[in-house]
Amino acid sequence: MRISTALLSLALATIWPSAQAEILTEAQPGIKIPLVKKPTTRPMTVAHVAGFKRYYIADGGLAPMGSEFEAPISKSLIHAYDEQGQYVNSARPGYDNRSIYYNSNSRKLETITYNISSYGGFSPNTGIFSIDLSETGEPKDTSNDVSGFNPAFGDINTMPSYNPDSRLYYAKQGRSNKVLVVDLKLREPVSEIALDLTKAGVASDEVSDYFVAYTGVAEQELLLLDIDHKAILVFNLSGQYQGKSALPKDLKLRSHNHLNGTGYANGMLFVYHESEGEFGTYYGFKVIKSN
Repeated sequence: MRISTALLSLALATIWPSAQAEILTEAQPGIKIPLVKKPTTRPMTVAHVAGFKRYYIADGGLAPMGSEFEAPISKSLIHAYDEQGQYVNSARPGYDNRSIYYNSNSRKLETITYNISSYGGFSPNTGIFSIDLSETGEPKDTSNDVSGFNPAFGDINTMPSYNPDSRLYYAKQGRSNKVLVVDLKLREPVSEIALDLTKAGVASDEVSDYFVAYTGVAEQELLLLDIDHKAILVFNLSGQYQGKSALPKDLKLRSHNHLNGTGYANGMLFVYHESEGEFGTYYGFKVIKSN
């Protein structure tokens, strides 16, 4: 007697319930990257390209005023490190980076600049750009346009995260619980997520101002750094609080951590520990464990 695929799947689901991802009570350090170059202003976010086994750290910093001797190009660098945290190289594509991420759809390393939401006098280097990489993954000084400015991103300082499945961006707004959901084809947000900070037991000025990470894990999609209580808060795409993961008590977070020095890459939330090493150190923490 033949059993239909649908019935077999139902039977198996009854015997073996679907795997649930677990929020770790204590965040587990996954990688440590001591910076070997002084950031141009402040390190912003971190990306990872598995094919090259490289991490990329983007600095922020506005471009100087243009003159007859110098073009208005930011001095900010993008730095590459290997998967052991060893320095590889740096490049200057010329952008005031806010978010850097690997786009699995375009298969490009991409950066989102300061003031993504408006021209604001920073054109032509305002928007989203792809960074050229060498055959072995080293960033170059050259790049290409992806998208121009888009008012849907809201706050000029936002550090959006990218969802490659839906091709949407999550742009946290400063000093609030608001996250704007952005489709590059539209000039207004697709929707708005209100993170339930009250249920999480925090105030908007105790958490990261401009960055919320997208994990891709169902019902635990968004991670928010709680600076004042040294924890990582977990929310779903409806903004509902799901739990938290404690950071090491000896991790010294400063006021600057509200504004930058974070990122999400290779399944880890990155936190910048400014007081460790000559130029600070990035730690990648695992927060969610799949059973």
